Amino acid sequence: MKRYLSRFWSDESGATAIEYGLIAAGISLVIIAAVNGIGTSLNSKFADINTSLK
Repeated sequence: MKRYLSRFWSDESGATAIEYGLIAAGISLVIIAAVNGIGTSLNSKFADINTSLK
């Protein structure tokens, strides 16, 4: 039993998966923020074009 507990505590494969998950979450937040900023900018450009065409 002691051997299984020591092997469980020394296993780091789950920590690596969690780290990759955190990196993926951080990258997705940056992408969402960038797309949101570009979307707002494009929305104002299309509104300007719409008012110019009227």
